[in-house]
Amino acid sequence: MAAKRRELPGALADPQVAGPLGSLALSVVRPRSSTLAMRALKWHTDLTRLGVSMPLFIVHDIGMLLAAPNEQLGLGPRAGSADLLAQAPGGAQLFSQYRGLIDEIAESEAALRSHALSMSDDLVVIVIARLLGSVSARCRTEPAYLSSVPLDASLFERLDPELPRLFNSLNRQFELEALSELLRARLYVLTVVDALDLDTLQLFGMLGGDASAGAMAQVDLFRVLGSPEANDVVNFSLEILPSVLEAKVRPGVGTVAAFGYSGLSRKGSIDSMVLTELTWDESEFMRRLADDEVLYYARETTHDEAQRIHYILIDASASMRGERATFARGMAIAAAKKLLLEGEDVVFRFFDSRLYEPHAAHSGKLPIAYLLSFKGERGRNPARVFSELLTALELSQHRDPREPIVHVFTHAALYIPRETVDEITRRADVSAVFMLPSGGKLDLDYLDLLDAYWVVDHESLASRDDRADLARDILDDVGAKDTAPTSSKLGAAPRPNDAAP
Repeated sequence: MAAKRRELPGALADPQVAGPLGSLALSVVRPRSSTLAMRALKWHTDLTRLGVSMPLFIVHDIGMLLAAPNEQLGLGPRAGSADLLAQAPGGAQLFSQYRGLIDEIAESEAALRSHALSMSDDLVVIVIARLLGSVSARCRTEPAYLSSVPLDASLFERLDPELPRLFNSLNRQFELEALSELLRARLYVLTVVDALDLDTLQLFGMLGGDASAGAMAQVDLFRVLGSPEANDVVNFSLEILPSVLEAKVRPGVGTVAAFGYSGLSRKGSIDSMVLTELTWDESEFMRRLADDEVLYYARETTHDEAQRIHYILIDASASMRGERATFARGMAIAAAKKLLLEGEDVVFRFFDSRLYEPHAAHSGKLPIAYLLSFKGERGRNPARVFSELLTALELSQHRDPREPIVHVFTHAALYIPRETVDEITRRADVSAVFMLPSGGKLDLDYLDLLDAYWVVDHESLASRDDRADLARDILDDVGAKDTAPTSSKLGAAPRPNDAAP
C-alpha cells in the first residue's frame, strides 16, 4: 500500500503561497538572513503592479545581487534543484546556463558596488523592471497561481527542505518559459546591467528618492536612468554634495527637563541651578538672583517648526540647455538638501513660458527623479511667469504663516518688469543666480531690488574645477538669514545699501 503523502505545513499549503515560494527551489542566490530574503516579496509584488510578471526566484536572485552586499549572500544551487528540472526537456541545460548568467551578474560593477549604493526597495523594483521588462513582455504563459505571500520572515526559516515539494505541488510551465526567455535575452540583460548609471543610483541612495510617491515618479525615474543629460547633473551634484552633507541641524538650548545638558544659561529652573551658586552668602545670592546673574545648566531642545518656506525656481527654457541646465539643476538639488538639513521647508517649481506646478520635498526626501527628468517645451515668457509667482505669493499669505524665500536659477536674459519684481520683493526675500552666455553680460534694471544675486560666466561653467568651487561658495550663503553676498570672486553683487562706502 502506498504511503500517504505528507501535507504541507501551515500557510505553505495555500497555492497562493506555495506557488511563488516553490519557485525558489531554482534560486541560486541565498541571503544569509530571512529578513533580507523577505525584501524579494515586496519587489515581486510591486513588479506585478508595474506589469512585469516574472517568477519570484528570478526577481529574488537578480534583486539580491543588486541590493545586498556580496558578503551577505551565498551563491550556489539549493539541494535537489538540478533534479527538479531533469525531467523537463532541456531543463538541466537551462539551469546550468542560468547559474552562469547569475555568476556574470554577480561579477558586474553594479553588484560589486551594491553596498555603496544603498538602494531602497522602490528603487530596486525600478532597476529590476528595466532589466526584465522586455523579457516579461515575451512570456505568453500565465502562472498557475495567484501570488499572495504574507510579509512574514518566518516563512523563510527552514524553507529549503520544503522547496522540492512546494515546487512539484503546482504546474511550473510559467517558470520554465520565463527562464528560457531570460536566457535568450542573456546578452541584453548583461548589457543593461553594465550600462546602469551607478552615479544616479548612488545619488538616490545618498539623498533618498521619491520612487514610492506614485506612478509618475516611477516613470520619471525610468526616464532618468537612460538620460545622458541627467547623468551630467548627477555627476555635478556628486561633486558639490559632500560639503553640503556635512551640515546638520544643531539643537537649541532650553529650560525644559528633556534631552541632555548643552551649556550654561542665565535662565532656568531650581533643579538646573549650578551648585556653586549656593556658596554665595544670602545677600549676594539674592542680588545675583534679582540681576539675572545666577547660572543654570541649559538643556538641549529641538528647534521650533520651520517658520520659512523656500521656493526654488529653475529655468527650463531652451536658453538653459547644456552646461547652464546642469549647473542650475545641480545647484538646486544641493541647495535644497542643505536647507532640509537646516530644518527648512522646500518647494521646487520649473518655469519657461509658464510656471509649472509645485513639487515639495516630503519627509526629507527630494523629488530627484522629477528634477532630473523635467523638460520644458513652452518657449520663454519671464513676465508671465513672475506675474503668476506674484499671484501665488499673494494667495499663500492668507493661508500660510511661513515667511517665503525665493531662489531663482536662470539665464542672464531674464527680463521681468521692474514693477513685478518690486511687488514680489515686498512679499518675499528673493535671490538669483544668473548664468551668462559666451561673451554676454548682465544688464537687468531690477537687480537693486534683489536681496542677493550671483553672476556665473561662461568660462566658469566650462571649467569643471571652477564650476564646483563657484557652486560651493554660493552654497555657503544659501539658507542664511542675511543673504547679501560679498565675495568678488563670484561676481556676486550685494544690494547697494549693503555695499561698503
